[in-house]
Parts: sequence; C-alpha cells; structure tokens
Amino acid sequence: MRPVIGISCYGEKAAWGAWDIDAVVLQRAYVEALESSGAAVVVIPPVWDEEGLDAIVARLDGLVLAGGADIGPANYGHQPHETSDRPRIDRDQTEIGLYRAARNRGIPVLGICRGMQVMAVASGGHLVQDLPSAGYGLVHRERPGTFTEHAATFVEGSLVARVLGTTTTVVNSSHHQAVADPGRLTVTGVAADGTTETLEDPEAAFVLGVQWHPEMSEDR
Repeated sequence: MRPVIGISCYGEKAAWGAWDIDAVVLQRAYVEALESSGAAVVVIPPVWDEEGLDAIVARLDGLVLAGGADIGPANYGHQPHETSDRPRIDRDQTEIGLYRAARNRGIPVLGICRGMQVMAVASGGHLVQDLPSAGYGLVHRERPGTFTEHAATFVEGSLVARVLGTTTTVVNSSHHQAVADPGRLTVTGVAADGTTETLEDPEAAFVLGVQWHPEMSEDR
C-alpha cells in the first residue's frame, strides 16, 4: 500500500476566479515531489486543535513540514527583528503541534526550510532572525522568491549523508533566517559560513530537517 504522507500548508490571502479571500494554499511542487516518490498526499491546514492534530497524525505514515514565512519569534521568547515577517500564529501553533504529535507517535518527519526551523523551536531551540545582519558570509537568498546555490557539508554516517550518498553537495537556498540553537536535535550539516543546513534526532529512525528546498531541485 502507498504510504500516506501529511504535509503542512499556508494560511494566506489568495485570489482565483471571482475570489480574493483567506485560503489554505501550498506550492504544487511539494505534492508532486511526494507523489512521484510513491506517496499518497494529505494537505493539513493551519488550524489549531491539539486533539484534532493528534487524530490526523494517528492516520499518517509520515509528516512533511513545508517552507514559508518566518516563525513568530514569540515562540522562542525573542523580540522580532525588523526584517522578520508578520507572524502566522495559527500556522506556528499547528506545525509545532504536528511535529510534537508525530514525535510522540514515532512517525518519520521531514522539515523543509521553515519546517526545519519549526523542528528546532519545537525542540527548545531558537533562531538567527536575519543572517546578513548577524554577519554570516554566504548569500542564502538574494531576494524573496529566488534560490541561491551553495555547498553544504554533512557529518559522515549521518542520516542525511546516507540518504544523499555523500557528505558534500550543492543545495538551493531561499531563506534569511536559520537555526542558532537546535534544542534537543543534533546539527549534522553546515554551510561554509556555519549556517545550520541539517538537523536530526539520532534516537529516531527518520527525523530530518533540511534548510534548503529539495522539492524544487531538478534531481528530486
């Protein structure tokens, strides 16, 4: 049977046809990447209900936390930087709840970009709110909506190294924030400027966060 993979999505204002209204949306590339890997995909809207989220996760074989806007810094006890996005409070609560429910049930988790940052925050960590002003040397995003390529290096024997079959690769980044403290997770990959590129839980069979966007890679 095909594994059922849940993926989080955005609550944003969107326009189509005669409508310009609050909606739940997700780039099709995420769904296509999962389907091409043999998964049946369920999109999970950002609606906070702890009991409901656990009921959803109980029916999944795996969870993907998608990329998107910055996590509200109140979730890790910091004041917002001037460059931080408007908080998406419902999405923050939903994804932190989804991650914790998935960990409680022991199902595989993949966090992508923001999704990896959610994993860190849900595990007691915190973020660098703006890489350029914090002095990080690499360009991780020239402007919103674009991707920048740079190298990442992984710990030998780590989950990400086993999945990719290498300890060094070129990744496609589009972010201005990053993980400063991984909390209870382990950093297993970095960029040349020290930016965290992968997080893992070594006690789990598959809990992996990546700071780049594999769903937008040509070799996905």
